[in-house]
Amino acid sequence: MGILRLVARIMGRISTFRSYQFLLLLAAALAVVAFYYFGSERQNFSSTTKRIKQSQVSHNINRNDADLTVDMRLTHPAGSEELAGEESDAGGESEGFLTRRRDSGAVDEHYHALMMFTKVDKSRSLQDKFRVAMLSMVKHAHFLEGEVLVLHFVSDPASRELGEKMLQELLLDAAFKYEVLFHDVDSLTHKLFPIVEAMQKHFSSGSGAYYSDAIFFLSVAMHHIMPESLTRILQLDLDLKYRTNIRDLFHEFDRFPPGAVIGITREMQPVYRHTFWQYRKENPQTRVGEPPPDGLPGFNSGVMLLDLGAMRASVLYNKLLEPHNVAKLADQYRFRGHLGDQDFFTMIGMEHPELFYPLACGWNRQLCTWWRDHGYGEVFQLYYRCNGPVYIYHGNCNSPIPDD
Repeated sequence: MGILRLVARIMGRISTFRSYQFLLLLAAALAVVAFYYFGSERQNFSSTTKRIKQSQVSHNINRNDADLTVDMRLTHPAGSEELAGEESDAGGESEGFLTRRRDSGAVDEHYHALMMFTKVDKSRSLQDKFRVAMLSMVKHAHFLEGEVLVLHFVSDPASRELGEKMLQELLLDAAFKYEVLFHDVDSLTHKLFPIVEAMQKHFSSGSGAYYSDAIFFLSVAMHHIMPESLTRILQLDLDLKYRTNIRDLFHEFDRFPPGAVIGITREMQPVYRHTFWQYRKENPQTRVGEPPPDGLPGFNSGVMLLDLGAMRASVLYNKLLEPHNVAKLADQYRFRGHLGDQDFFTMIGMEHPELFYPLACGWNRQLCTWWRDHGYGEVFQLYYRCNGPVYIYHGNCNSPIPDD
């Protein structure tokens, strides 16, 4: 019995010791909780990470090139916890149309510009032109606080990879907020082809409606394949040199008269004097193909303002896209072109000039003189002259662009 009592007393002390140890551990845990959640220096991993990210976003607010590769490979720019908006499947895996919100909760105003960027990896000439275009744009561009320039590039995979690398350098000195989006050319072509197939035979260099040619009609039907939230966009050639703030070009949208859906400059060579030769022969008094200011010289698509909202709303414009109406006008004007969207706009502009807002020639000062040396030397200057300031040079047909 004495041994049993001794064992019982020992077990009781062990139990008491364990209870005391447990109480010590519980007190320590409560102290840690109190320190992190009730102390004056409250801080945790989550809040620290958030502050670091906010600091990075603030530091890079005008220097997206700090993480440009991520910006272009994902569907939204770096610092995406600050973004809100809607995504689109309008042409590839990285087409996120998102709006960056400022601290005030207001939505930034976005200015959209699109460039074709295909087969650039195979052409040193295109690379050089792109360098001139982007450096001159960055040099002169200024946007207000809360405004973002969104640069869209329609590209193939190899050209996109090159473009991502080039843009890290070319946008390095941008003093404005920007976003970069790449659209897959095959995806866009797939969406365009059913819409523009019928018109291709009238305005393509080949003998038939080639699938690959559809992309040259992107501007014609962009309002059908881009999200409805995208209402205005510039389409720009690569062979441009900017001499003024591109923001000013966007403000030309506000000058559109009622009914106009596209802003575009006139053609500055007698291209359409030549192309409409049969119609002109049958209609000697026509203004078609005649030089400015009284004639209808046609359009050049190197710089275009596409009011996608107005294009969607225009019953007339969308009727003109229907195959039988395209064929009817092409037959009426005896028209057979090879310049894609430019030919289509020129042809419907002969019949319906009210659909177009004529940009001043200085917004697309074309430099090509090919037709001067190919049968039209006597009348060339009537088309080529451009009075007033030059805002954008267009080095079409590989023409050299003057140095500033």
